[in-house]
Amino acid sequence: MFAVRRRLGAGALVATFLLAACGSGGDSAADTSVATTVARPSSSATTLPPATDPAPPTTEPPPVESTLPVLGYAPLTGLPVTDAAYLDRPALVAKMDNHTDARPHAGLNQADIVYEEIVEGITRFFVIFQSQDAAPVGPVRSARTTDVALLNQLNRPLFVYSGGNAKVQSAIGGANIENRQHNQSLGYYRDADRRARAAVEHTLLIESTNRIYETVTDKQGPPAAFFSYHDPGAELPGGEPATKISMVMNSVPITWTWDAASGTYLREEYGETHLDSTGVQVSGTNVVIQFCQYRTSPADPKSPEAVSVGSGEAVIFTGGKIFHGTWDRPDEAKPAVFTLDDGSEVQLAPGRTWIELAQTGKTEYQASA
Repeated sequence: MFAVRRRLGAGALVATFLLAACGSGGDSAADTSVATTVARPSSSATTLPPATDPAPPTTEPPPVESTLPVLGYAPLTGLPVTDAAYLDRPALVAKMDNHTDARPHAGLNQADIVYEEIVEGITRFFVIFQSQDAAPVGPVRSARTTDVALLNQLNRPLFVYSGGNAKVQSAIGGANIENRQHNQSLGYYRDADRRARAAVEHTLLIESTNRIYETVTDKQGPPAAFFSYHDPGAELPGGEPATKISMVMNSVPITWTWDAASGTYLREEYGETHLDSTGVQVSGTNVVIQFCQYRTSPADPKSPEAVSVGSGEAVIFTGGKIFHGTWDRPDEAKPAVFTLDDGSEVQLAPGRTWIELAQTGKTEYQASA
């Protein structure tokens, strides 16, 4: 039996959250070791064997528990929020390049949710931050008309991107966003190291999410929750074991491998370990394949547009298991609701989620135990 936390908003109040001093997310505990002095025999006690220092302890002292007030739960991860600065702030979306010359990516492992969407020939990332910060973030690339419907479910997010053609710009101008595009906002720069090995379009970064958040003037508040989450450590009943997921998104081959030690899925693309700019493998706590139709973008006949309003098939990977279901999103201003085949709402493990916007009828996946 496990408790279920249903789409908790960031403002939900609870009492306290106990963390071991050595646990992640808490302040380091003060040093609680006690110095020990040993009285050596006097010089006249010649019949005693030489004194030796005591052996160091074989175990560390028990951790000291500290209490951190839980102010609410992050709407896009279901994880507890203990810093008021992250409680009510809006989402920040960065449109990120996924060309082979764009690697290594910066900021993917700090995002709450990442959408992977099909563009011309390859994929791009629609990267959503809210409960964590990243520095730097990128490479940043241009918007697509797919992004409008994704943005409109986020309660007026900040949108970081490098522009687009006139019709894309017009579409983005009609979205419910705070526009923070390149050349109209502070914090962008061209990375010299990347410029030495890649074309200029793969070199644009932002200094940090904090730099963009400093420009916030409206108090639009956080986005709505995307998913329901089960309690940490609880195993979701049902499903089938699935520790490896392979798929091809457009021309990009992707593999996700379940790592039980970290409780995450580790990403590979193009047959190689997908590392971020710090050398850490890109990962997600949950992976959701959301099958949708793609149509020709009205802004460019060469550009596909994902239809993320409507309904379709969904495949959910969480906790090393696979679950099958559907998604339904009748209102562009609200996130999709994901439902399992038995009619129950999908419950994910609290943490970061990747959503693959796969093309219905053209994207196949393989899952193995």
